[in-house]
Amino acid sequence: MKNKNTADMTVGRITPQIIRFAIPLILGNFFQLTYNAADSIIVGRFVGTNALAAVGAAGPIMNIVIFMIVGICLGMSVLMSEFYGAGDYPKLKREISTSFISGGIFTLTIIILGILLSRPILLLMNTPAEIIDDATHYLQIIIFGLIFTFTYNIYASALRSMGNSKTPLYFLITSSILNVIMDLIFVVIFKMGVIGAAVATVIAEAISAFLCIFYVWIRIPILKFKRSEFVFDRSLLRSTVNYSSVAAMQQICLYVGKLLIQGAVNPLGVHSIAAFNAVNRIDDFVLAPEQSIANSSTTFLAINRGAGKTERMRKGFISSFKIELIYSIVLMLGIFFGSYWLTYLFVGNEGENVIVSGVSYLKTMAFFYFLPAITNVLQGFFRGIGKLRVTLNSTFFQIAARVIAAYFLAPRFGLSGIAFACLVGWIVMLGYEIPVFMKHWKKR
Repeated sequence: MKNKNTADMTVGRITPQIIRFAIPLILGNFFQLTYNAADSIIVGRFVGTNALAAVGAAGPIMNIVIFMIVGICLGMSVLMSEFYGAGDYPKLKREISTSFISGGIFTLTIIILGILLSRPILLLMNTPAEIIDDATHYLQIIIFGLIFTFTYNIYASALRSMGNSKTPLYFLITSSILNVIMDLIFVVIFKMGVIGAAVATVIAEAISAFLCIFYVWIRIPILKFKRSEFVFDRSLLRSTVNYSSVAAMQQICLYVGKLLIQGAVNPLGVHSIAAFNAVNRIDDFVLAPEQSIANSSTTFLAINRGAGKTERMRKGFISSFKIELIYSIVLMLGIFFGSYWLTYLFVGNEGENVIVSGVSYLKTMAFFYFLPAITNVLQGFFRGIGKLRVTLNSTFFQIAARVIAAYFLAPRFGLSGIAFACLVGWIVMLGYEIPVFMKHWKKR
Protein backbone atom coordinates (compact mmCIF):
# COMPACT_ATOMS: atom_id res chain seq x y z
CA MET A 1 0.00 0.00 0.00
CA LYS A 2 2.53 2.59 -1.17
CA ASN A 3 1.36 6.19 -1.35
CA LYS A 4 2.23 8.65 -4.10
CA ASN A 5 3.38 11.06 -1.39
CA THR A 6 6.01 8.56 -0.16
CA ALA A 7 9.05 6.96 -1.82
CA ASP A 8 10.28 3.39 -2.29
CA MET A 9 13.96 3.22 -1.35
CA THR A 10 14.25 -0.53 -1.87
CA VAL A 11 14.68 -0.18 -5.66
CA GLY A 12 16.42 2.22 -8.06
CA ARG A 13 19.71 4.13 -8.15
CA ILE A 14 21.10 4.57 -4.67
CA THR A 15 23.14 7.79 -4.68
CA PRO A 16 20.42 9.97 -6.28
CA GLN A 17 17.89 8.57 -3.79
CA ILE A 18 20.09 9.45 -0.81
CA ILE A 19 20.76 12.93 -2.19
CA ARG A 20 17.10 13.59 -2.98
CA PHE A 21 16.11 12.47 0.51
CA ALA A 22 18.95 14.40 2.19
CA ILE A 23 18.37 17.76 0.48
CA PRO A 24 14.98 18.40 2.16
CA LEU A 25 16.50 17.25 5.46
CA ILE A 26 19.37 19.71 5.01
CA LEU A 27 17.04 22.55 4.14
CA GLY A 28 14.72 21.50 6.97
CA ASN A 29 17.60 21.65 9.45
CA PHE A 30 18.56 25.08 8.18
CA PHE A 31 15.06 26.38 8.69
CA GLN A 32 14.81 24.65 12.08
CA LEU A 33 17.99 26.42 13.10
CA THR A 34 16.66 29.77 11.94
CA TYR A 35 14.27 29.72 14.90
CA ASN A 36 17.09 30.27 17.37
CA ALA A 37 19.43 32.00 14.93
CA ALA A 38 16.75 34.60 14.18
CA ASP A 39 16.36 35.17 17.91
CA SER A 40 20.12 35.62 18.32
CA ILE A 41 20.58 37.89 15.31
CA ILE A 42 17.60 40.13 16.04
CA VAL A 43 18.14 40.54 19.80
CA GLY A 44 21.89 40.94 19.23
CA ARG A 45 21.46 43.74 16.70
CA PHE A 46 18.36 45.49 18.10
CA VAL A 47 18.57 44.92 21.87
CA GLY A 48 22.27 44.54 22.66
CA THR A 49 25.15 42.32 23.70
CA ASN A 50 23.59 41.42 27.07
CA ALA A 51 20.42 40.21 25.34
CA LEU A 52 22.50 38.12 22.91
CA ALA A 53 24.43 36.70 25.86
CA ALA A 54 21.15 35.86 27.65
CA VAL A 55 19.89 33.89 24.65
CA GLY A 56 23.30 32.22 24.42
CA ALA A 57 23.33 31.26 28.10
CA ALA A 58 19.86 29.70 27.77
CA GLY A 59 20.82 27.94 24.54
CA PRO A 60 22.57 24.82 25.92
CA ILE A 61 19.70 24.03 28.34
CA MET A 62 17.14 24.71 25.63
CA ASN A 63 19.00 22.42 23.25
CA ILE A 64 19.09 19.62 25.80
CA VAL A 65 15.31 19.51 26.18
CA ILE A 66 14.55 20.17 22.49
CA PHE A 67 16.98 17.60 21.14
CA MET A 68 15.93 15.10 23.78
CA ILE A 69 12.52 15.27 22.10
CA VAL A 70 14.14 15.09 18.66
CA GLY A 71 16.18 12.08 19.78
CA ILE A 72 13.08 10.27 21.02
CA CYS A 73 11.41 10.79 17.64
CA LEU A 74 14.57 9.74 15.80
CA GLY A 75 14.70 6.45 17.71
CA MET A 76 11.04 5.81 17.00
CA SER A 77 11.57 6.55 13.30
CA VAL A 78 14.08 3.69 12.98
CA LEU A 79 11.35 1.21 13.93
CA MET A 80 8.85 3.00 11.68
CA SER A 81 11.22 2.73 8.70
CA GLU A 82 11.82 -0.96 9.36
CA PHE A 83 8.07 -1.74 9.50
CA TYR A 84 7.42 0.36 6.42
CA GLY A 85 10.21 -1.38 4.48
CA ALA A 86 8.78 -4.76 5.48
CA GLY A 87 5.31 -3.69 4.29
CA ASP A 88 3.77 -4.30 7.74
CA TYR A 89 1.43 -1.28 7.76
CA PRO A 90 -0.82 -2.35 10.68
CA LYS A 91 2.28 -2.66 12.86
CA LEU A 92 3.54 0.70 11.54
CA LYS A 93 0.30 2.36 12.67
CA ARG A 94 0.48 0.72 16.10
CA GLU A 95 4.07 1.91 16.44
CA ILE A 96 3.12 5.49 15.57
CA SER A 97 0.18 5.59 17.98
CA THR A 98 2.22 4.01 20.79
CA SER A 99 5.03 6.48 20.14
CA PHE A 100 2.64 9.42 20.17
CA ILE A 101 1.04 8.46 23.49
CA SER A 102 4.23 7.54 25.37
CA GLY A 103 6.21 10.44 23.91
CA GLY A 104 3.43 12.91 24.68
CA ILE A 105 3.32 11.92 28.34
CA PHE A 106 7.10 12.21 28.58
CA THR A 107 7.06 15.65 26.92
CA LEU A 108 4.48 17.03 29.36
CA THR A 109 6.64 15.83 32.26
CA ILE A 110 9.70 17.58 30.81
CA ILE A 111 7.73 20.81 30.36
CA ILE A 112 6.70 20.90 34.04
CA LEU A 113 10.20 20.10 35.34
CA GLY A 114 11.89 22.42 32.86
CA ILE A 115 9.84 25.47 33.81
CA LEU A 116 10.44 24.87 37.53
CA LEU A 117 14.19 24.24 37.23
CA SER A 118 15.22 26.80 34.59
CA ARG A 119 16.59 29.44 36.95
CA PRO A 120 18.40 27.04 39.34
CA ILE A 121 20.19 25.40 36.41
CA LEU A 122 21.23 28.76 34.97
CA LEU A 123 22.63 29.72 38.37
CA LEU A 124 24.60 26.46 38.53
CA MET A 125 26.11 27.40 35.14
CA ASN A 126 27.57 30.60 36.64
CA THR A 127 25.36 32.74 34.40
CA PRO A 128 26.27 36.42 35.00
CA ALA A 129 23.80 38.34 37.21
CA GLU A 130 23.13 41.00 34.58
CA ILE A 131 21.59 38.45 32.18
CA ILE A 132 20.06 35.83 34.52
CA ASP A 133 16.50 37.22 34.45
CA ASP A 134 16.30 37.50 30.67
CA ALA A 135 17.85 34.05 30.23
CA THR A 136 15.33 32.51 32.64
CA HIS A 137 12.27 34.09 30.99
CA TYR A 138 13.47 33.12 27.50
CA LEU A 139 14.12 29.53 28.54
CA GLN A 140 10.80 29.02 30.34
CA ILE A 141 8.76 30.22 27.37
CA ILE A 142 10.70 27.97 24.97
CA ILE A 143 10.18 24.96 27.23
CA PHE A 144 6.45 25.68 27.40
CA GLY A 145 6.37 25.26 23.60
CA LEU A 146 7.89 21.76 23.68
CA ILE A 147 4.48 20.18 23.15
CA PHE A 148 4.45 21.69 19.67
CA THR A 149 8.06 20.62 19.08
CA PHE A 150 7.14 17.03 19.90
CA THR A 151 3.98 17.03 17.78
CA TYR A 152 5.80 18.31 14.73
CA ASN A 153 8.74 15.92 15.12
CA ILE A 154 6.65 12.77 15.63
CA TYR A 155 4.63 13.46 12.48
CA ALA A 156 7.73 14.51 10.55
CA SER A 157 9.52 11.31 11.65
CA ALA A 158 6.60 9.20 10.46
CA LEU A 159 6.63 10.90 7.05
CA ARG A 160 10.41 10.57 6.70
CA SER A 161 10.32 6.92 7.71
CA MET A 162 8.18 6.39 4.61
CA GLY A 163 10.62 8.23 2.33
CA ASN A 164 8.85 11.62 2.38
CA SER A 165 11.30 14.27 3.55
CA LYS A 166 9.86 17.12 1.46
CA THR A 167 6.55 17.77 3.20
CA PRO A 168 7.99 18.51 6.68
CA LEU A 169 10.35 20.94 4.95
CA TYR A 170 7.50 22.96 3.45
CA PHE A 171 5.94 23.43 6.87
CA LEU A 172 9.27 24.45 8.40
CA ILE A 173 9.83 27.03 5.67
CA THR A 174 6.43 28.56 6.33
CA SER A 175 6.81 28.67 10.10
CA SER A 176 10.44 29.90 9.92
CA ILE A 177 9.44 32.87 7.78
CA LEU A 178 6.62 33.64 10.20
CA ASN A 179 9.08 33.38 13.10
CA VAL A 180 11.36 36.02 11.60
CA ILE A 181 8.41 38.33 10.91
CA MET A 182 7.07 37.92 14.45
CA ASP A 183 10.57 38.39 15.91
CA LEU A 184 10.78 41.74 14.17
CA ILE A 185 7.30 42.71 15.35
CA PHE A 186 7.72 41.65 18.99
CA VAL A 187 11.38 42.67 19.46
CA VAL A 188 11.86 45.68 17.18
CA ILE A 189 8.39 47.26 17.12
CA PHE A 190 6.87 46.23 20.48
CA LYS A 191 10.25 46.33 22.31
CA MET A 192 9.57 43.05 24.13
CA GLY A 193 13.25 42.01 24.18
CA VAL A 194 14.17 38.36 24.63
CA ILE A 195 10.64 37.53 25.82
CA GLY A 196 9.27 38.66 22.47
CA ALA A 197 11.80 36.46 20.64
CA ALA A 198 10.77 33.42 22.69
CA VAL A 199 7.04 34.01 22.14
CA ALA A 200 7.62 34.34 18.39
CA THR A 201 9.47 31.01 18.35
CA VAL A 202 6.71 29.13 20.20
CA ILE A 203 3.98 30.50 17.93
CA ALA A 204 5.96 29.48 14.85
CA GLU A 205 6.51 25.97 16.23
CA ALA A 206 2.78 25.62 16.90
CA ILE A 207 2.01 26.56 13.29
CA SER A 208 4.40 23.92 11.89
CA ALA A 209 2.86 21.26 14.17
CA PHE A 210 -0.72 22.01 13.12
CA LEU A 211 0.21 22.13 9.42
CA CYS A 212 1.78 18.68 9.75
CA ILE A 213 -1.29 17.22 11.44
CA PHE A 214 -3.62 18.69 8.81
CA TYR A 215 -1.53 17.41 5.88
CA VAL A 216 -1.27 13.86 7.25
CA TRP A 217 -5.01 13.73 7.91
CA ILE A 218 -5.83 14.82 4.35
CA ARG A 219 -3.10 13.26 2.19
CA ILE A 220 -1.55 10.16 3.84
CA PRO A 221 -4.07 7.30 4.22
CA ILE A 222 -1.52 5.07 5.96
CA LEU A 223 -1.21 7.62 8.76
CA LYS A 224 -4.90 8.46 9.04
CA PHE A 225 -6.07 6.81 12.25
CA LYS A 226 -9.54 5.70 13.18
CA ARG A 227 -10.33 5.99 16.86
CA SER A 228 -10.01 2.20 17.27
CA GLU A 229 -6.54 2.27 15.66
CA PHE A 230 -5.11 4.85 18.05
CA VAL A 231 -3.91 2.32 20.62
CA PHE A 232 -1.19 1.85 23.19
CA ASP A 233 0.56 -1.39 22.18
CA ARG A 234 2.42 -2.73 25.20
CA SER A 235 4.22 -5.32 23.08
CA LEU A 236 5.77 -2.54 20.98
CA LEU A 237 6.44 -0.24 23.91
CA ARG A 238 9.58 -2.07 25.01
CA SER A 239 11.23 -1.82 21.59
CA THR A 240 10.05 1.77 21.25
CA VAL A 241 11.45 2.76 24.63
CA ASN A 242 14.69 0.91 23.91
CA TYR A 243 15.27 2.72 20.61
CA SER A 244 13.96 6.13 21.63
CA SER A 245 15.62 6.20 25.06
CA VAL A 246 19.03 5.40 23.60
CA ALA A 247 18.62 8.04 20.90
CA ALA A 248 17.37 10.56 23.47
CA MET A 249 20.24 9.74 25.84
CA GLN A 250 22.65 10.35 22.99
CA GLN A 251 21.15 13.80 22.43
CA ILE A 252 21.13 14.50 26.17
CA CYS A 253 24.75 13.42 26.44
CA LEU A 254 25.73 15.70 23.56
CA TYR A 255 23.92 18.75 24.86
CA VAL A 256 24.76 18.22 28.51
CA GLY A 257 28.33 18.31 27.26
CA LYS A 258 27.62 21.59 25.50
CA LEU A 259 26.04 22.86 28.71
CA LEU A 260 29.20 21.99 30.64
CA ILE A 261 31.30 23.64 27.95
CA GLN A 262 29.14 26.76 28.33
CA GLY A 263 30.19 26.64 31.98
CA ALA A 264 33.82 26.79 30.83
CA VAL A 265 33.05 29.78 28.58
CA ASN A 266 30.98 31.83 31.08
CA PRO A 267 33.96 32.81 33.30
CA LEU A 268 35.59 34.38 30.23
CA GLY A 269 33.03 37.22 30.36
CA VAL A 270 29.98 38.56 28.53
CA HIS A 271 31.86 39.23 25.28
CA SER A 272 33.09 35.65 25.13
CA ILE A 273 29.60 34.33 25.93
CA ALA A 274 28.16 36.42 23.08
CA ALA A 275 30.89 35.27 20.69
CA PHE A 276 30.41 31.63 21.67
CA ASN A 277 26.67 31.97 21.12
CA ALA A 278 27.34 33.34 17.62
CA VAL A 279 29.85 30.67 16.59
CA ASN A 280 27.67 27.93 18.09
CA ARG A 281 24.87 29.01 15.78
CA ILE A 282 27.29 28.95 12.85
CA ASP A 283 28.54 25.51 13.87
CA ASP A 284 24.96 24.27 13.97
CA PHE A 285 24.29 25.55 10.47
CA VAL A 286 27.45 24.21 8.82
CA LEU A 287 27.25 20.80 10.52
CA ALA A 288 23.54 20.35 9.77
CA PRO A 289 24.16 18.95 6.24
CA GLU A 290 26.55 16.32 7.64
CA GLN A 291 23.90 15.25 10.14
CA SER A 292 21.19 15.28 7.47
CA ILE A 293 23.22 13.07 5.14
CA ALA A 294 23.72 10.66 8.05
CA ASN A 295 19.98 10.70 8.85
CA SER A 296 19.21 10.04 5.19
CA SER A 297 21.57 7.08 5.34
CA THR A 298 19.83 5.84 8.51
CA THR A 299 16.41 5.85 6.83
CA PHE A 300 17.79 4.21 3.68
CA LEU A 301 19.51 1.46 5.66
CA ALA A 302 16.54 0.84 7.98
CA ILE A 303 14.05 0.56 5.10
CA ASN A 304 16.29 -1.87 3.20
CA ARG A 305 17.01 -3.76 6.39
CA GLY A 306 13.26 -4.28 6.78
CA ALA A 307 13.11 -5.43 3.15
CA GLY A 308 16.06 -7.83 3.70
CA LYS A 309 18.32 -6.17 1.08
CA THR A 310 21.77 -6.39 2.68
CA GLU A 311 23.83 -5.66 -0.44
CA ARG A 312 21.81 -2.52 -1.09
CA MET A 313 22.52 -1.43 2.49
CA ARG A 314 26.27 -1.80 1.90
CA LYS A 315 26.19 0.28 -1.28
CA GLY A 316 24.05 2.91 0.42
CA PHE A 317 26.60 3.38 3.20
CA ILE A 318 29.47 3.80 0.72
CA SER A 319 27.50 6.41 -1.23
CA SER A 320 26.74 8.33 1.96
CA PHE A 321 30.40 8.28 2.98
CA LYS A 322 31.49 9.80 -0.34
CA ILE A 323 28.85 12.54 -0.12
CA GLU A 324 29.95 13.44 3.43
CA LEU A 325 33.61 13.82 2.45
CA ILE A 326 32.86 16.01 -0.57
CA TYR A 327 30.70 18.31 1.54
CA SER A 328 33.32 18.59 4.32
CA ILE A 329 35.96 19.84 1.86
CA VAL A 330 33.65 22.56 0.55
CA LEU A 331 32.74 23.45 4.13
CA MET A 332 36.35 23.86 5.25
CA LEU A 333 37.06 26.40 2.51
CA GLY A 334 33.85 28.35 3.01
CA ILE A 335 34.22 28.72 6.79
CA PHE A 336 37.91 29.67 6.70
CA PHE A 337 37.49 32.47 4.17
CA GLY A 338 34.04 33.61 5.36
CA SER A 339 34.61 33.58 9.13
CA TYR A 340 34.58 37.37 9.57
CA TRP A 341 31.33 37.97 7.73
CA LEU A 342 29.61 35.03 9.38
CA THR A 343 30.43 36.39 12.83
CA TYR A 344 29.56 39.95 11.79
CA LEU A 345 26.08 38.76 10.83
CA PHE A 346 25.30 38.17 14.51
CA VAL A 347 26.83 41.24 16.17
CA GLY A 348 27.08 44.02 13.57
CA ASN A 349 29.31 47.05 14.22
CA GLU A 350 28.82 47.11 17.99
CA GLY A 351 30.86 44.06 18.92
CA GLU A 352 34.44 44.18 17.60
CA ASN A 353 35.77 42.12 20.53
CA VAL A 354 33.08 39.54 19.88
CA ILE A 355 34.01 39.38 16.19
CA VAL A 356 37.72 38.88 16.92
CA SER A 357 36.99 35.96 19.26
CA GLY A 358 34.50 34.43 16.85
CA VAL A 359 36.83 34.62 13.85
CA SER A 360 39.65 32.99 15.82
CA TYR A 361 37.36 30.09 16.75
CA LEU A 362 35.99 29.56 13.24
CA LYS A 363 39.36 29.68 11.46
CA THR A 364 40.61 27.00 13.83
CA MET A 365 37.50 24.85 13.46
CA ALA A 366 37.58 25.03 9.66
CA PHE A 367 40.43 22.50 9.57
CA PHE A 368 38.56 20.01 11.79
CA TYR A 369 35.15 19.76 10.08
CA PHE A 370 36.05 16.63 8.10
CA LEU A 371 36.16 14.64 11.36
CA PRO A 372 32.45 15.04 12.26
CA ALA A 373 31.66 14.16 8.63
CA ILE A 374 33.20 10.74 9.26
CA THR A 375 31.64 10.31 12.70
CA ASN A 376 28.18 11.29 11.40
CA VAL A 377 28.14 8.76 8.58
CA LEU A 378 29.29 6.04 10.99
CA GLN A 379 26.51 7.02 13.38
CA GLY A 380 24.02 6.83 10.51
CA PHE A 381 25.22 3.29 9.79
CA PHE A 382 24.83 2.13 13.39
CA ARG A 383 21.34 3.62 13.69
CA GLY A 384 20.32 2.08 10.39
CA ILE A 385 21.24 -1.44 11.53
CA GLY A 386 19.57 -0.92 14.91
CA LYS A 387 22.78 -0.56 16.98
CA LEU A 388 21.83 2.66 18.74
CA ARG A 389 23.78 1.70 21.83
CA VAL A 390 27.01 2.16 19.86
CA THR A 391 26.01 5.70 18.92
CA LEU A 392 25.29 6.50 22.57
CA ASN A 393 28.64 5.13 23.75
CA SER A 394 30.62 6.96 21.09
CA THR A 395 28.85 10.24 21.82
CA PHE A 396 29.53 9.84 25.54
CA PHE A 397 33.25 9.26 24.97
CA GLN A 398 33.42 12.19 22.56
CA ILE A 399 31.68 14.67 24.80
CA ALA A 400 33.53 13.56 27.95
CA ALA A 401 36.86 14.12 26.23
CA ARG A 402 35.69 17.47 24.83
CA VAL A 403 34.50 18.78 28.21
CA ILE A 404 37.68 17.81 30.02
CA ALA A 405 39.78 19.43 27.30
CA ALA A 406 37.59 22.57 27.30
CA TYR A 407 38.12 23.25 31.00
CA PHE A 408 41.84 22.77 30.53
CA LEU A 409 42.25 24.78 27.30
CA ALA A 410 39.66 27.61 27.54
CA PRO A 411 41.42 29.54 30.39
CA ARG A 412 44.64 29.44 28.38
CA PHE A 413 43.49 29.99 24.78
CA GLY A 414 39.99 31.48 25.03
CA LEU A 415 37.49 30.33 22.39
CA SER A 416 40.29 28.80 20.28
CA GLY A 417 40.77 26.40 23.17
CA ILE A 418 37.15 25.33 22.80
CA ALA A 419 37.84 24.54 19.13
CA PHE A 420 40.84 22.36 20.04
CA ALA A 421 38.68 20.63 22.66
CA CYS A 422 36.30 19.67 19.83
CA LEU A 423 39.25 18.14 17.97
CA VAL A 424 40.15 16.04 21.00
CA GLY A 425 36.56 14.80 21.31
CA TRP A 426 36.22 13.79 17.65
CA ILE A 427 39.52 11.89 17.72
CA VAL A 428 38.40 9.93 20.80
CA MET A 429 35.03 9.24 19.15
CA LEU A 430 36.61 7.81 16.00
CA GLY A 431 38.98 5.75 18.13
CA TYR A 432 35.92 3.95 19.51
CA GLU A 433 33.70 3.88 16.41
CA ILE A 434 36.10 2.61 13.75
CA PRO A 435 36.94 -0.78 15.36
CA VAL A 436 33.24 -1.39 16.14
CA PHE A 437 32.29 -0.43 12.60
CA MET A 438 34.85 -2.79 11.07
CA LYS A 439 33.45 -5.65 13.13
CA HIS A 440 29.88 -5.08 11.93
CA TRP A 441 30.99 -4.34 8.35
CA LYS A 442 32.72 -7.70 8.06
CA LYS A 443 29.59 -9.47 9.30
CA ARG A 444 27.57 -7.86 6.50
